[in-house]
Amino acid sequence: MRVALFSGNYNYLREGANQALNRLAGYLMRNGHDVRAYSPVTDTPAFEPQGELVAVPSIPFPMRGEFRLALGLPHQIRENVRQFAPDMFHVSVPDILGTRAQSFAKQLGVPVVTSLHTRFETYFSYYGLNILRPPAEAHLRRFYRRSDHVLAPTPAIVDEMRQLRGDDRVSLWSRGVDRELFDPQRRDQGWRRAQGIGDDEVAVLFFGRLVLEKGIDDFVGTILALRERGLKVRPLVVGQGPARDRFDVLEDAVIAGHLEGPQLARAVASADILLHPSRTEAFGNVVLEAMASGLAVVCAEAESARALAGQSRAIVICGRDEFADEAEKLCRNPERRQALGILARQESARFDWDEASSSVLAAYRAVIAEKALAGRPVPAIGSSAPA
Repeated sequence: MRVALFSGNYNYLREGANQALNRLAGYLMRNGHDVRAYSPVTDTPAFEPQGELVAVPSIPFPMRGEFRLALGLPHQIRENVRQFAPDMFHVSVPDILGTRAQSFAKQLGVPVVTSLHTRFETYFSYYGLNILRPPAEAHLRRFYRRSDHVLAPTPAIVDEMRQLRGDDRVSLWSRGVDRELFDPQRRDQGWRRAQGIGDDEVAVLFFGRLVLEKGIDDFVGTILALRERGLKVRPLVVGQGPARDRFDVLEDAVIAGHLEGPQLARAVASADILLHPSRTEAFGNVVLEAMASGLAVVCAEAESARALAGQSRAIVICGRDEFADEAEKLCRNPERRQALGILARQESARFDWDEASSSVLAAYRAVIAEKALAGRPVPAIGSSAPA
């Protein structure tokens, strides 16, 4: 099988979405399939891409210059796709590139699968742009209905997409975690002391991109509230991004910045509590990595958190007004923190990258088989196809 994968950010910034896409591409290639990814690029990629990466012309995204925006699907990219002759289009972002890729797939008669990674419609309130939410939601409805199949990261979103589409052409694409890398054994008391974290302090972790939609202001407000209650807490911030200055009010915060590999795993495991106030996550990869690291986790009320917690209640899920109360309970009860961390580590074993990727391959095959049974076999891609 040849898969043409369209992404708004395949590898120039490290995010949960492109980590999942690259894991998928690696799995497909290990199993004898070809993957060609089409995405904006930069001169400073965050990591080496899986599969062949074709650069799509792009410009800096307005107001968020660290991201790139492709303005369409130029002729030379369409020709590259034709030469590749894909059996499947996989579109991962509802941007201009993604919508043009959908249309091109339909022109060529190639099936298209769309995956949902982020609740983009929730972003607008963080930037004072609520007026744009209704048209954005209308666009998202059209986008997901135009695909032959939708891949959603949690059972709740699967149900939501089925209702939106009015059919059953939606399936679960969960995620995985490297439990050898993210492991409680990587906790390092010496590293904590070197960062200035006292042995009597509770290290509260913020983990992820430093952007407003991740709930930074709620995190900062919770730390201030805990200190007002007399608790010795030290914020530990792992990540980078344009909202870095929001942490300046926490003068003694440990800003670890962008970390990778064992250094990242050590920092995460060396915290005591993950406070994850984001409500924009479709899955929550960083939460799963903290769970595998054996942390007690406090999450904002969201379906992604419920999917991760499973039936065992391995994480604390609450509304934004309850963050400080729930975090205080954990700060004052180290035995409960430890018990939750053990349970979270156990629950993380439910998530496996290869198993998640195999579900995508199964969806590809089902879509192709459905077209064949409907008497609409995928035609050969030739130069006579419309541009």
